[in-house]
Amino acid sequence: MNDDVPRVTPAQLDTSGLEPEIQEAVTALYTDGTIGKKGAFSVEWADRLREDIEVAFEEALSRPGGAVGRGTKRYYVEIHPEQMRGWLELVDHPWVRGLCEAVLGPDYQIVELGFDVPGPGAKDQPWHRDFPMAEETKRTGRLTSLAFNLTAVDTTDEMGPFEIAPGTQWDLPEGFEHEMFPVQDLYPRFIERAIRKYPNRGDISARSALTVHHGTKNTSDVSRPVLVLGVDAPGAGNAEHHDMAVTTGFYESLPERVRAHLVCPVVEELTPITQKHTIEGLMMGDA
Repeated sequence: MNDDVPRVTPAQLDTSGLEPEIQEAVTALYTDGTIGKKGAFSVEWADRLREDIEVAFEEALSRPGGAVGRGTKRYYVEIHPEQMRGWLELVDHPWVRGLCEAVLGPDYQIVELGFDVPGPGAKDQPWHRDFPMAEETKRTGRLTSLAFNLTAVDTTDEMGPFEIAPGTQWDLPEGFEHEMFPVQDLYPRFIERAIRKYPNRGDISARSALTVHHGTKNTSDVSRPVLVLGVDAPGAGNAEHHDMAVTTGFYESLPERVRAHLVCPVVEELTPITQKHTIEGLMMGDA
């Protein structure tokens, strides 16, 4: 594997003045490519999240284009912030805010809110990235986006846990179809590094979407819904792939420190989102 991305080492990162917990998280993102925080929210908060996901998922499945497939028995749904009662608490959480500022800069942009639902019978996904590596990352080794994940259930091995290969955010996409899907000859590298994640309700994780990962098969009789919050550095370009919006009243109710990071349209009335953030390889590569 040719992994010659110019690496920004922890020693080169300017983490002076940051809280120790944020310093640790930034270092982890630049080494492992993933970091978690246990108990960031209450179980009750996570249970409300589960309720909101279930309502949004039922609505999305009732109309054409409301949900997009990510493999057998797997769906992705993008939603508007107002469809989630705890959205403000999420984006304004000190750990989330501090990590976004430290990694993406003070002008970071909130670009995505959605959820994945691997249902009973979901199969192993191909190893993949969520999108191609940005030119800035190839050139400088700087991360330009973060994905935050929150489980709506206590994860067990039968539910098909998320599996991630630490350090692979720096792999150049040689042998990657569409710069996102490693050919199977490269799988031993990821399998050797793979770590399974078993988050519980209230836990949150952050990762580089470039760190190679996949969902594993769900042999249980329950779904494993997971919320996704996507955040960019200015110019990263992922906002154009998403359609979330907020109403004027909701926008005006937000603190300025949150409004400053919204780049989505402000509208008088929300319309249901037709999903366009497809990852074709997750369907074609269904195992």
